[in-house]
Amino acid sequence: MLLFILRFIILKSNQSTIIHQKHSNTTSIRSSAVFVPSSERKTNMALVNVVNIVVLDNPTQFLNPFQFEISFECISALKEDLEWKIIYVGSAESEDYDQVLDSILVGPVPIGLNRFVFQADPPNTERIPDGDAVGVTVVLITCSYRGQEFIRVGYYVNNDYVDTELRENPPSRPDYTLMYRNILASKPRVTRIPIEWDPVETLESGLDGVELSSEALMMAATPSSSGIEETEGFPQASMMVGAEGVY
Repeated sequence: MLLFILRFIILKSNQSTIIHQKHSNTTSIRSSAVFVPSSERKTNMALVNVVNIVVLDNPTQFLNPFQFEISFECISALKEDLEWKIIYVGSAESEDYDQVLDSILVGPVPIGLNRFVFQADPPNTERIPDGDAVGVTVVLITCSYRGQEFIRVGYYVNNDYVDTELRENPPSRPDYTLMYRNILASKPRVTRIPIEWDPVETLESGLDGVELSSEALMMAATPSSSGIEETEGFPQASMMVGAEGVY
C-alpha cells in the first residue's frame, strides 16, 4: 500500500507529451452560466476547476467500461482545448504498467459550469502482471491545457473475485471474467498543479461583462507561487450549472 501512496502523490516532471485521443472529433459543450461577483471569487484560482466527479456503474465486473461523470467550471473562455485522460495503474512496482485507457479533447470550452460523462474501456489484461491482478490499485483522471497537466484525481480500486472460494484460493492464472472491481468513490485524492494559462490579453477578451482586476488577470495567467496542492475531495462550484454533454 505504501508504494501506491507514493506513486499516487508523486508527479512526473515531463508531462508535456500529449497522447493522441481515440476520438477523432473534438467535442464541444455550450453553456449559459451565471457568474458570482468577482469580489466573492478567489483571484488566484485556476481558470478551470473540477468541482465534482461521480463514479458510475460501481462496483461492477472487471471487464466493464469505466464511467465517470465529471463537472468542471471555467472562469474564462479558453483559447485551446482541454485534454482529459483516464489512466489505469497496472502495478505499484513500475510506471511501465500504466495504461492510458482513453484520451479526449474537449473544446471550445465556454465560461460556466459544465458536465460530461467520460467512458473508457477496461485495461488490457495482458499488460497487468499476474501478481497485481487481485488487490488494490489506482485509477487516475487527469486534465491538461496546452500540454500542461493541471489536475490529477486518483481513486483507489479493489479488484477481487466474486466467488468466495476463488477469493480464498485464487487460480494461478487470473481469470478476469470472474472478477469485479470496486472504486473507493468517496475518497478521491485531488492534486492541483499551477500552470501557465493563456496570455493576459486573451483572458481579457474572454471575460464578457465580467470585471477582474489587472492583478487577478496576472495571477490567473501565471503559475501560483504556492506550488502543487493536494486535497481530498473537490471544492464547491462558484457558478450555476450551464451545460451537459456525453463524450
